[in-house]
Amino acid sequence: MGGKGYQDPGLALEARVEDLISQMSLEEKTAQLGGVWVTDLLGPDGFSLAQARKVAPHGIGEITRISGATALEARESAALANEIQHFMVEETRLGIPVLVHEEGIGGFSARGATVFPQAISLGASFDPELIEEVAGVVREQMRAVGARHCLAPVLDVARDPRWGRVEETFGEDPVLVGTLGTAYVRGLQSSDLKAGVLATGKHFIGHAAPVGGRNHATVHIGPRELREVHAEPFAVAIAHASLRSVMNAYCSVDGLPCAASWSVLTGLLRDELQFNGFVVADYHSLLFLSRYHRVAEGKGQAAAAAIRAGLDVELPEADCYGEPLLTAVTNGVVPLETLDASVRRVLRAKFALGLFENPFVEAADAAIAFDTPAQRDLARRAAGRSIILLTNDGTLPLSLDMKRIAVIGPAADDARLLQGDYHYPAHQEIAFADGSDESRGWSDELGPPLPFGRSPWNPGRYYTNHVTPFAGVRALVGDHCEVLCSQGCDVSGSDTSGIGPAVGLAASCDVAIVVVGGRSGMSAMSTVGETRDAVSLELTGVQAQLVRAICEVSVRTVVIVLSGRAHSLTDVASLPNALVYAGPLGEAGGSALAEVLFGLVNPSARLPVSLPRSVGQLPVHLGQRAGAYTSMFYGAYTDSPTEPLFPFGHGLSYTTFSYHNLSVEPGDTRQGLSVAVDVRNCGDRPGEEVVQLYVSDLIASVARPDRQLAGFARVPLQPGEHRRVEFQIHPSRLAFYNEELRRVIEPGDFRVDIGASSADIRASATVTVTGEVVPYPISSIQPTTAKVL
Repeated sequence: MGGKGYQDPGLALEARVEDLISQMSLEEKTAQLGGVWVTDLLGPDGFSLAQARKVAPHGIGEITRISGATALEARESAALANEIQHFMVEETRLGIPVLVHEEGIGGFSARGATVFPQAISLGASFDPELIEEVAGVVREQMRAVGARHCLAPVLDVARDPRWGRVEETFGEDPVLVGTLGTAYVRGLQSSDLKAGVLATGKHFIGHAAPVGGRNHATVHIGPRELREVHAEPFAVAIAHASLRSVMNAYCSVDGLPCAASWSVLTGLLRDELQFNGFVVADYHSLLFLSRYHRVAEGKGQAAAAAIRAGLDVELPEADCYGEPLLTAVTNGVVPLETLDASVRRVLRAKFALGLFENPFVEAADAAIAFDTPAQRDLARRAAGRSIILLTNDGTLPLSLDMKRIAVIGPAADDARLLQGDYHYPAHQEIAFADGSDESRGWSDELGPPLPFGRSPWNPGRYYTNHVTPFAGVRALVGDHCEVLCSQGCDVSGSDTSGIGPAVGLAASCDVAIVVVGGRSGMSAMSTVGETRDAVSLELTGVQAQLVRAICEVSVRTVVIVLSGRAHSLTDVASLPNALVYAGPLGEAGGSALAEVLFGLVNPSARLPVSLPRSVGQLPVHLGQRAGAYTSMFYGAYTDSPTEPLFPFGHGLSYTTFSYHNLSVEPGDTRQGLSVAVDVRNCGDRPGEEVVQLYVSDLIASVARPDRQLAGFARVPLQPGEHRRVEFQIHPSRLAFYNEELRRVIEPGDFRVDIGASSADIRASATVTVTGEVVPYPISSIQPTTAKVL
């Protein structure tokens, strides 16, 4: 496509933006700030030109979820995207192409797309290179169908395990979340945005710390905690991966609804974090300003408050940013300059993506990018690196010469339980409309009814080839060993009739592999996921009863907890010979589990969230401020220790590692610290150790965390091999917000800890950082670098 002015690809991007905006009417400008459900553009036979002319006569900014709102396969989804783009480019006055957005937390949420492990599982890998590779596949598959805007990654720091969406996060620590989230952004956007997909960091801000763990609930966080913990992953992704899109949180923070707060979206996000992309609304959050937060009376006030705060695009559709916004601008309630600023940000993204030159895709080739052997292999590798070995008395790895194996439990042979809440079709259960239990109970209280029912291609139970734990074990050892399965019970409910037969099977086998867990999703049948918050963290239903019964009769028992929730396992953790933990593992989860259980893969994952002893302990997480773990006078509760049952960073291996020769080179407030340590594999198996670096500011002007993660490195080691790991801690990593809320580093003593977990410290040293107080704004954070020699 060529032409003059904004259509000329040889013109500078800003010049193209200014030329285009100078030609736009108010109707065309407001249209760029809204979305349209793809189903609103469809008729009985597919794309409807009449519907498009009715719904988007002046164009539109975004199309909401072609793949996620239909059952279309890749080729048909791409063809529909092309039809929509043809309308926008050829039928509207200025020919502005649209952005198609989709979900992609643990893989592209689309029929036929590769189902990777859920985000919390990827977080357990502590492997940014792996995560960038996964995000690269999401980019490839989205681009193939014409989607150029991904509503991921989740950069929330999950501090309350009662919250159902913990599984969508990378964990509870801002350094871990920031490091892995930045890798995900790089994988999506790539080094050249014309070949990339816009990433969206969400949810800004504090969404993962709601009162009571209740989704959408208010957030009570002070300005220091808000910045040091919850803003940091966004700051790192913005500074080091050029994050181009951010989504607001539903919640209010200290009484300020994020969707309408200038101090949140402009003062903090744009001014302090130096974000220069565009902000999209979480679905229906503008309507919530009047419906729930009660800070606006009607759609017009909500639109005016949101756009003045810095929210650019309303999703999923233009309820408030349609006619109500247009009226607010016409009446002078919203200045034209404010409207233009948001439109500029949207247009910059479209020009940067190259949409004006290449709005179409090769629909006939779209399926080539979907669920290839290489992608399935990556899904298996990612799942294998996400499986955490919590306890082991030597039973694992299992011997390959056993005669009879029982695989028991509700998650033993159920492909649905391998899926997270944003995987397809788990996420689409709310739209099945097929009369099943999973499709019942959705409430319109969260917003207008979703329009899936108007689509002739209504979503359904369309799975890729999922390998369950039972199928994975049978495929690996079934040629020479009898592998039998019994469900035992469901993940919820009180039916115990299946426990007896499961116990009988376990008693007759060499080993019982018991797979329990949760059902991730958004339907009323789900036990974890968005809208599925809980007051109990114990295993749901009668699963604990099943575990106890099997452990009483089985010669050897391995329990696998396969769930997106950080469960309290106090009642069952000591019963089996080995305890394994994993979030939803995706389509290759069963193969990966079998490889870990039988020693083909040495487990190397680490807990990205602490597992509490009970819900009454909360909050339980790494990075609590000095004194938080002390219960005066005795240091503990009357009925429990204060420490978690399993701490952040914990995870065992089939080999052992030793740490030697820690060295810390003293630095100053402008140079930071250099830390190095030798790590040796002391066992007879190859393995990977996740070396974790923690720091403590021993004396500071405000209370600092007892221990906080500063960096980490995966170190592959052959038996007997040792390697030296060198960390460079930039002084910005040691900075904090002082009493005046200035982010500074203060000179003084710091303790440096190196270990295998936050509670398994292998070497420590105290070092004095000299110099003067130096400011380091949050936008200047430099990640700790690690080099494995």
